[in-house]
Amino acid sequence: METLRGSLLMVLAMGAFGLEDMLIKSAAQALPVGLILVFFGLGGMVLFALVARAQGQALWHPAFCTRVMLLRSLSEVVGRLCFTLALALTPLSSASAILQATPLVVAAGAVVFFGETVGWRRWLAILVGFAGVLIILRPGVSGFEPASLFAVAGTLGFAGRDLATRAAHVSMHNSQLGMLGFAMLAVAGIIALGWTGLDGLGDGALTDPGVWLDVACATVIGVIAYGALTGAMRLGEISVVAPFRYTRLVFAMVLGILVFGERPDTLTLIGSAVIVASGVFTLIRSRKA
Repeated sequence: METLRGSLLMVLAMGAFGLEDMLIKSAAQALPVGLILVFFGLGGMVLFALVARAQGQALWHPAFCTRVMLLRSLSEVVGRLCFTLALALTPLSSASAILQATPLVVAAGAVVFFGETVGWRRWLAILVGFAGVLIILRPGVSGFEPASLFAVAGTLGFAGRDLATRAAHVSMHNSQLGMLGFAMLAVAGIIALGWTGLDGLGDGALTDPGVWLDVACATVIGVIAYGALTGAMRLGEISVVAPFRYTRLVFAMVLGILVFGERPDTLTLIGSAVIVASGVFTLIRSRKA
């Protein structure tokens, strides 16, 4: 039952993340990315703090200052900052497709940091997955978008966050991890604002209720997504739960087509299929090990 719950939580998280990405991309057409992250992070932190207090949990946990949590916080900043930039500058479907390499990076990190054994077939699957990322990026050809590298950096950051979440102390509650994670989003936003200032601020954006509705809805949905993902990563068999991450690609492409009128090209679809196939193969080999 725990594995089933974890799988359902992962699907819920991926669907919610797809909606969150759509709303952030919409808001980024009128607001600077840094400003979005600041309000998004502060709002999510407050919501998770309210949940923690309602559950009788402390707002501060001593493990926040451990090396694992500090690495998790740094990874969160890198992941969120870079992926939000990718959402603002590249098609939603393309950025989300590149993000599908995250489970493959996590598999490689599990070998390095947790001492898990991975055979040559699974290593080959990991390399094939990264080949899928390169198909989407198209380095050296006219279809290559340099801004897509932000999605790659975001993928590495999210993988580091997930590995650290797996290593989090068992006494830490999901709402405490969520509160810390969203606090780092605000930090990422401050860094972005320090670099770009208010460049990208549209005329009348600060008083446009539609823009702030996008940010508010993204915050609430983001809290649901983050809580579900954290629960999924800490519940049940990870080898069964992990592949449900790939449903995010389906949600993102459907939303990109319906909301933004995007039309993923053939290479993006091929690269996405390669990434998903390699991830499924990695799952199968891990269950046979």
